[in-house]
Amino acid sequence: MEQAFLKGMDISFIDEVESEGGRYFADGAEADVLAIMKNSGVNAARLRIWNDPPHHYNNMERTVAIAKRIKAAGMHFLLDFHYSDRWADPANQWKPKAWEELHGAELCEAVRAFTYEVLVMLRAAGAAPDTVQIGNEVTPGMLWNDGKVDGEFDTDEQWETFTDLLKAGIQGALEALPGVKIMMHIDRGGDHASSVKFYDRMARHGVEYDVMGLSYYPWWHGTLEDLRGNLAGLAERYGKPINVVETAYPWTLERPEGMPIIVEKEEQLHAGYPATVEGQAQYLRDFVEIVKATPGGLGDGFYWWEPAWIPSKAEWSVGHPNNWSNLTLFDFAGGKLASMDVLQGE
Repeated sequence: MEQAFLKGMDISFIDEVESEGGRYFADGAEADVLAIMKNSGVNAARLRIWNDPPHHYNNMERTVAIAKRIKAAGMHFLLDFHYSDRWADPANQWKPKAWEELHGAELCEAVRAFTYEVLVMLRAAGAAPDTVQIGNEVTPGMLWNDGKVDGEFDTDEQWETFTDLLKAGIQGALEALPGVKIMMHIDRGGDHASSVKFYDRMARHGVEYDVMGLSYYPWWHGTLEDLRGNLAGLAERYGKPINVVETAYPWTLERPEGMPIIVEKEEQLHAGYPATVEGQAQYLRDFVEIVKATPGGLGDGFYWWEPAWIPSKAEWSVGHPNNWSNLTLFDFAGGKLASMDVLQGE
């Protein structure tokens, strides 16, 4: 059966929001956040998992609890392995503390075994993911410095090490869940040359995966037309499904009292899309049209990054304030924004 276009949300913060007092509302009535999303057309959810974070959120146990809710809601479930005790992104791809002294075959085995153990636990709980990301925004590699591939580390030897680590994660995933889809995720939504460089390396080193994943944020990754061009070029070159697995756009430039926001200036906005609920809705509408228009029907879908990370407290387990609260699909008090309803018609 052909998979539906994925209209997804990364909800990795909802456990912390809800556990510490945050609530969500639709039309003024409190409701389960997943029910609100599903009623608005959302059909997929993404969770990150960290190895041993210095708090109890986003670890194996808590991931199982939220994953069970995703599956109970009937949503496609994407699990995002960071292979770190904290954020993994183009500026941070640090080994988990437990793996700091591991290298070569030992590090590969740690990646394989951790991936396998997490997925077996999820399977046993009736909450197995449909798709698994092997690493998060791994454009510069992962598990630094062993698997680092940017700057002076951009060598054939380093790419060999990095892709061995990816293959180990893929092996663990397929041993646990033979039918699971594998996603390879980078951050270059509007940068075709860099995307091709990465995915050509995957082909050269024999990394087998099912779905390309891109992050696209206009203030970092270019225009929507840049995204359109990259999706078209990747589809033609590789013939694989592509998911824009991270995006977001502001509904205001006002900040909650005493809290920072990462997008706060008019010059950070995409031309034609004001920082209003209506502007956010138009961005979402046009963005979805672009992903759906990927040649060959290869636009797999998208995930909005942290639509429910509302500013419900000052201190967060991630070690910094919530700087994303104007990029959500809920207002500061947890009320659903009308922009989410765009997805009902998509």
